[in-house]
Amino acid sequence: MTPTRTFRADRGDVRTRRLDLALVRHLNDLPDVSRARVQAWIEAGQVRVNGVAASRPAARVGLDDSVEVALPPPKPQPPGPAAEERALSILYEDEHLLAVDKPAGIIVHPTRGHPEGTLLNALLWRAREWVGEGERPSLVSRLDRETSGLLLVAKTQAVHGGLARTLRGPNARKEYLAVVYGRTPAAKGRVELKILCDPEDRTRRITSKDEGQASVTLWERLAEADGPLTLLRCRLMTGRTHQIRVHLESQGLPIVGDPVYGEPRWKGIADADRAAACRDFPRQALHAWHLAFVHPVTRQPLEIFAPPPADLQGLLDATGLAGGAA
Repeated sequence: MTPTRTFRADRGDVRTRRLDLALVRHLNDLPDVSRARVQAWIEAGQVRVNGVAASRPAARVGLDDSVEVALPPPKPQPPGPAAEERALSILYEDEHLLAVDKPAGIIVHPTRGHPEGTLLNALLWRAREWVGEGERPSLVSRLDRETSGLLLVAKTQAVHGGLARTLRGPNARKEYLAVVYGRTPAAKGRVELKILCDPEDRTRRITSKDEGQASVTLWERLAEADGPLTLLRCRLMTGRTHQIRVHLESQGLPIVGDPVYGEPRWKGIADADRAAACRDFPRQALHAWHLAFVHPVTRQPLEIFAPPPADLQGLLDATGLAGGAA
């Protein structure tokens, strides 16, 4: 049965004088109702005024005219992501939230090109026992596909909001490990450059002093090795797409293995084993390592670490940087 909507024109409609505008105003609770769509309904004979099919969108609506609309059926919604039985590395869990250690190579959210095999698919499977009706787990932070490490998951929407606010606050610590080419000019530093999309490639980001989103990254040198190579601890003060990668590249410190912002500087490393380790590392050497924040429900401080995965640990061992991540 075709759903219908009936109303009587009021003085507000008389002032607009047009049938299409009156319909847009009365149907503002429906999604995707635009003037163009209403005009198409009128032209298709789906709108009747006082029982007679309207023929023109610009027809005048009189005071107390009865307008009936035969609404088209709603478009079918695509199914949500499916729960998939996949292993998860859980670093912390309570009744409100959990922290997972995401491997490199795993996409966080399903996309059109990757509807399956994502972290969210695995979380939906795990959440079968603890989500309530209308609820589902939601990721509070995200990582690039080839970045490994710690991600927070809220078990309810209410907790998601509290976690998001907490992580945006100045007292939360979000720290990453990064292996970069080059030496730093000091033991610690700060990159405060705005970030915006590259106009020539919308998948890339570039830095600017004047344009884009305000972004701040703090870094600290943990270890150095001949190459030159450096292990950095980076703290995000803002959370922009590719922030650490593009900020370090802007400082002449590209991350080893980064396919977008990196450089093949392994060619200049004299030690053959270190050069090979950098050359063969299959992804950006970036790992979400540490989170410290106040629990949004219990109000207790919480600190979580994700140890370096096997591939990153192997790179640290091969390059002589392992002591810095101890």
